[in-house]
Amino acid sequence: MLSTPAPDRRFQTKTSPEGKVDQTAELAGKHLLLGLTGGIACYKIAELTRLLTKAGATVQIAMTEAATQFITPVTMQALSGRPVYTSQWDARVPNNMPHIDLSREADAIVIAPASTDFIAKLAHGLCDDLLSTLCIARDCPLLVVPAMNRQMWQNAATQRNVATLRGDGVEVLGPDSGPQACGEIGDGRMLEPTATFEAICAFFQPKILRGRRVLITAGPTFEPLDPVRGITNRSSGKMGFSLARAAAQAGADVHLVAGPVALETPWGVYREDVQTAQQMYDAVMHASPDTDIFIAVAAVADWRVDHVSEHKIKKSADEKLPTFSFVENPDILAAVAKLPNPPYCVGFAAESGDLDLHGEEKRVRKNVPLLIGNLGPLTFGLDDNEVVLFEASGKTCLPRADKKLLARTLIGEIAKRAPRGGSILS
Repeated sequence: MLSTPAPDRRFQTKTSPEGKVDQTAELAGKHLLLGLTGGIACYKIAELTRLLTKAGATVQIAMTEAATQFITPVTMQALSGRPVYTSQWDARVPNNMPHIDLSREADAIVIAPASTDFIAKLAHGLCDDLLSTLCIARDCPLLVVPAMNRQMWQNAATQRNVATLRGDGVEVLGPDSGPQACGEIGDGRMLEPTATFEAICAFFQPKILRGRRVLITAGPTFEPLDPVRGITNRSSGKMGFSLARAAAQAGADVHLVAGPVALETPWGVYREDVQTAQQMYDAVMHASPDTDIFIAVAAVADWRVDHVSEHKIKKSADEKLPTFSFVENPDILAAVAKLPNPPYCVGFAAESGDLDLHGEEKRVRKNVPLLIGNLGPLTFGLDDNEVVLFEASGKTCLPRADKKLLARTLIGEIAKRAPRGGSILS
């Protein structure tokens, strides 16, 4: 009995265990051709492939012969779930033209790691193997992630080649700076897998905030009582960091003022860490004059003690309970809204109940055009959120969603409402 031929899996879309495409995944429906060239940074591509496929992308791997000396096609096939191509004469492609077929279904080609030699090939249009040939024959965007020794990166020829690629419209991601496999330290280190993943996600987003400066506060504040204790709240900072990420992906110049949280700085975002409400106020007021849009997401403490103990407050059986006197912290959102030429201000309100009442009341009291409300107990520390948009014309309810995807929706709503005035980046 003849066996049924296996289906060609080169361009299948990743599906869920139930057999349905996860359309909420960040890169759902995207076809990426991931090209590996020779370099020790090939080990990072295993994790990058995992991140891309987890985000819903279809990842087709193509490797140079040198790349196979650092990581095997077997490994990359297992991680991508697809056959790996290494030869321009691969007979698995019906017309024996993999340099054409592999690039035509791709939404983008990503070369990672991109060696010095391969960058030189691209800059001069040389194509003598499968990967270089399909890059020259492509009709889709090309992203290059350099990885090399610091002296190779700084070499004048390499810098000319990179400048040529950028001039040709190629997106160059990185490199990073730090310890290298050779033992030296400097520029040329490949971006980490998470940073590369974030840059790829950002590449596909519409640049609806290009040229805009966005200032965002995120996380809780911490008001000390003594050197070891303080008053804070349950805000994780995830919503604010997600908004900073979405704004940067939308092309904005993002300044994130973050309270004490243990979150990774989003790709392309300038981060300023603070502890107290007063520190956050000072940072925001300093940055506000150069801001087009201010999004106040942080859960800022309303009060602080008027006197912080110099030493740890001790507990003893014969002493009375300590008492504290409080003073009010500055209202950051209201202060920015009162500036002579304020940026477009967006507030956040985390309530424990009566959201409709308290959300609109806070919007009016703060004198801001848009306030985004949610029920704090249903979002603090979680990866998803459900919000209501309050503005003078009424309210809009958004369904519960992952905070990263919700942030992208919110940035779209803010971009539609924020006037294009004030400071514009050149």
